[in-house]
Amino acid sequence: MDAVDVAAALMSAVLHAGWNAAVKASRDPPRAMTAQMLLSAVLVLPGLLWSGLPPLAAWPWIAASTLLNVVTVTALLRGYELGGFGLVYPVARAVAVVLVVPLVAVVAGGWPGPAALGGIAIIALSLALIAWDTARDRGVPLRALAWILAAGIGAAGYVLCDAQGVRASGSPWAYGFVVSITNAAAMCWRQRHNGAPWTQLQGQWAVAVPAAMASVASYLLILWVWAHAPIAPAAALRDTSAVFAILIAVVWLKEPFTGTRILAVLLAAVAVPLLRLG
Repeated sequence: MDAVDVAAALMSAVLHAGWNAAVKASRDPPRAMTAQMLLSAVLVLPGLLWSGLPPLAAWPWIAASTLLNVVTVTALLRGYELGGFGLVYPVARAVAVVLVVPLVAVVAGGWPGPAALGGIAIIALSLALIAWDTARDRGVPLRALAWILAAGIGAAGYVLCDAQGVRASGSPWAYGFVVSITNAAAMCWRQRHNGAPWTQLQGQWAVAVPAAMASVASYLLILWVWAHAPIAPAAALRDTSAVFAILIAVVWLKEPFTGTRILAVLLAAVAVPLLRLG
């Protein structure tokens, strides 16, 4: 990976952490998540008129990514209710990081080099440390662990689908615009018991508008990287979003910056040059 790809993946991680933290901190996370997806779809509509639709070869990946995204979001929201953001988010991303490597090897062919594998392992360890630091002072319900595992498996699956789909599409913009719209439609269907789609926006504008802008930018950045760079190392870099989420919590929410969290941040920093070498 070259320096531009690394920078783009890390920026995607920062934006991803920011909007996820904002949604979790809202009064009604499921409604805030739905509102964010709806506004994301609205934001990309003008772009879709410019880019056009992806070719037919990309649509099976679009369908699979949309399905897995609904599974992942559902599992994350249930996990947040039982285990909290500081535990659920980093563990789910750690599971995804570990699973993406063999999935990519089976579907796309080839394993990352030794340096990249080392970097991926270090990031997974960093995320596990963050989760352990959050969970050690309280018990974790088994149901929470089940939802976390489901979220991690779903995330690994849609990473693979998006990476393959954007390459089949030939355009990260066309692919990303369409998936943003299909994700919004699927999420509205999931939340249909809460009323019509436009009712999901009521009381959510302050959270949903900046979250949607960050979400779209984060997604398009990582799709652009996956369109040409190695998938697994780029996905691992994007999943340092959990580390950035901790930094956001320390700076803005005044959470303590413990020794374990400092170690996790340092490990993630060490992994970056390894991923670039790989």
